Amino acid sequence: MASTSRPALDAQPPGTAPGTVPGKTLGTAKEPRLSARATATAEIYRSLRGDIVAMRRKPGEPIVEKHVAESFGVSRTPVREALLRLADDGLVEIFPQSGTFVARIPVNALPEAVVIRTSLECTAVRYAAVRAARSQIAALRANILLQQERMAMGDLDGFHEADEAFHSLISEIAGFPGLWNMAQQVKMQVDRYRRLTLPEPGRIAHVLAEHDGIVDAIAARDPAEAERLMTIHLGALLESVPNTQGANPFFFTGAQPDGPSKTKKESTPS
Repeated sequence: MASTSRPALDAQPPGTAPGTVPGKTLGTAKEPRLSARATATAEIYRSLRGDIVAMRRKPGEPIVEKHVAESFGVSRTPVREALLRLADDGLVEIFPQSGTFVARIPVNALPEAVVIRTSLECTAVRYAAVRAARSQIAALRANILLQQERMAMGDLDGFHEADEAFHSLISEIAGFPGLWNMAQQVKMQVDRYRRLTLPEPGRIAHVLAEHDGIVDAIAARDPAEAERLMTIHLGALLESVPNTQGANPFFFTGAQPDGPSKTKKESTPS
């Protein structure tokens, strides 16, 4: 009895590359395009986020998708994806039919962000005061010198970067660098507000003195004092909110929970 022959399952039509299916594109062919888009989205996100937090893009300023896409040499798709991430962060506001704008700084969110950051950094500084090696204390001293140099140069961006490195170094010395990573996630709005305070007369010198005191406490192996000074240092961020908001009303939205009553109390004649 004659057998019926069937083509082998792995047979390929003439001229077809092995492992391909005629008329179909395998998933691996799309992966480079998807990867490239994800990379572009991440790059655009980091760039816009950096500009917004550093106040190079001011609150209320429009962000035009077309212009951003052209500057990065990409389509609008990765720009839209980056903007959606920034909207989730509370750094941009997207209004259908109107456009996308840099979000204003929510004053009522600042106290909570400072409380969370203070909790994280007080934990870090206590451990740092117990664990710091002499070389690590020297690194903190060197950072203080760098801050002084940036202050003398009037380099506000450079001072902010050195300040960030100072707090990051404390977490590293503590043995818990993740504490600083967590703090960064909650302090974006605080950083925007803080950028507005740096030009205030005497502000940077005051911050430097506080940093110096914290290093002295760490060097003295005094966790309680280090924590006390860190609490004062970070809590002081909120002291000038009313004045800073008053000088830049368009940059802010809302008010501190105790703002109205405090203002009323201070304005009431004795």
